[in-house]
Order: sequence, then structure tokens, then C-alpha cells
Amino acid sequence: MKIKSKSYFKDEHADRSYFEGWVKQLENYNGRQYERYEIETSLGRTQIWGLNSKQEYQDTLVIFPGARTTSLIWDFDRGLDNFNHNMRIFMVETNGLPNLSNGETPDIKTLDYGFWATQVLDKLHIEKAFVAGASFGGLICMKLGIVSPQKVIAAFLLNPGCLQPFSLTFKNLYFNLLPIIRPTPNNVLKFLEKAVFSKPNHQLSEFSEKMLVEYEVFAISRYKDNTQKPYYMNEQLKEVAAETYLLLGDKDLLFPFQKSLDNAQRLIPKLTETKVYKNVGHGIETYNKALNYIGGIIKNYQK
Repeated sequence: MKIKSKSYFKDEHADRSYFEGWVKQLENYNGRQYERYEIETSLGRTQIWGLNSKQEYQDTLVIFPGARTTSLIWDFDRGLDNFNHNMRIFMVETNGLPNLSNGETPDIKTLDYGFWATQVLDKLHIEKAFVAGASFGGLICMKLGIVSPQKVIAAFLLNPGCLQPFSLTFKNLYFNLLPIIRPTPNNVLKFLEKAVFSKPNHQLSEFSEKMLVEYEVFAISRYKDNTQKPYYMNEQLKEVAAETYLLLGDKDLLFPFQKSLDNAQRLIPKLTETKVYKNVGHGIETYNKALNYIGGIIKNYQK
């Protein structure tokens, strides 16, 4: 696998220590400790968090996070409990994002992320699983669905970044660039309120919102992000051979839902069902009803 770029923490030791402390705060608040897996892949070291991963449950779910996030965001306010289904859960820290995995990344327009995701499942000894991805993670799921569809029971895409180009509206660009140009807690909070959430229907607890703001300030200011951003896969989506479910928020500023819906219906061969949630922003992986839906599909899935 050819390495396209490498991202990295500016002070590897201090920044990794900060992130470890951040994880410990989340574990203490949620009242649970995540299992840890560290595997070697073509992109170097890849970190995975596990929940119930050592249990002999029938179902397994593998999660891929969005850009500039950690997969642990899925469990803010014990969000994973909203699946309401006992299953093994693996939260993958995609290489090249601000987390404990190495920063090497392939060319995003190749299928290499799909080969990498296949390696992750193989190294975890997962023969078949449900997969879910938010934003950037949705693109990873689709690459996996092209490279190794036999390993995917079904894929769940949450406001994915592969169904249309990033929105270039003034409003979206303004609120996305604001914290990048000046990464203060106040600017990050403005971005979250305008693009990621849709209060009061879609929001986090005060503690989790504070944790997310701290993480984003840290990720923007301490991580040298050279990773390519998601792109519109267009005709490449026709090669996806995995059954796919699409979950969208109608207040997603980054990827407006209607265009994503139209393109998915036109291009994804095995698009099984779509759900559009009212008054939900881009960060749909933190929305309880979306996770309720995923858990219900998995629980009742006819394998």
C-alpha cells in the first residue's frame, strides 16, 4: 500500500498523554472502561476500542468515525446503550485522524482504505460484521463494501461524506473555517451549534459538550492534519456489493441531506432503506434515535 501523506501530533508524548487523560475522563463519566486493541496494518499501528468485545454475542458491529473525530464520540452520554441490543462493538480509530493510531494514510481516491479496513477485521478475527460509519467513516464503509463485501453483513451510513461534494455555501464554509483559523472554545462551540447539532432536539449533556469542545480545540491546535478529506465517490458507488442503510439529518450543513439521498438512491445498488431525521445535524452518531434504529435493524436482521 502506497502512503500518500502522514499526519502527526506536534508533541507526540505530551499530546498522546493529554488524549489518554481525556479518554479516562470519558470512562469515568460513563462508568465503564473500554477494551483496547492495538494492531499492525499497512498504515502502521491502528488503535481500536472495544465494548463487550470479549463476550460471545451473536452480532458484531464495527464503527468508523468521522474526520477530525475519535470513534469514542459515539459513546458520549453512554450513547452505545441506545442500540438496545447486546453485541460486540469495536470502535476503530482510523489512521490519519487525531487519535492514538499512526498518521499514515493512502490516497483517499484509491481502494486502499477498503483494503486497510479488511486488514482491521482480519486482525480482530472478525469473519463477518455489521459496519457503521459517520461522515468520513461512511466512505470507509463503502470502500470496504467494494473490496470485501463478503465480510459486511450490512453497512450503516450516517451523514456520509461520500455521496456529494462538501457544501461550499457561505454559511457552511464560515462555521467550518472559524475554529480552524482561531481554535478557541467559543469558536468551536459556534461550529458545533450551527453545523453538528440542532438544539434542543439534537444535543449532548453539558459534560459531553464540554468534552467535545476540549477535544476539538486539542485536535485542531495540536494535530498536524495532512489527511485528505472525503470526496464524492459518484460512479464508484455502483461497485458497492454490501447491503446499505442510509441515515441522514435534515439540518446537516456539511452535506445537505436531499442531495445525499438522491445520489444514494441513484448509485448504491443495494440501498435497502433510508431514514431522514428532523432537526438533526451532521453529528448524527450522537443522536439516540439513529442508534435505536441501527440496533433494531441488527437485532431483527435475518442472516
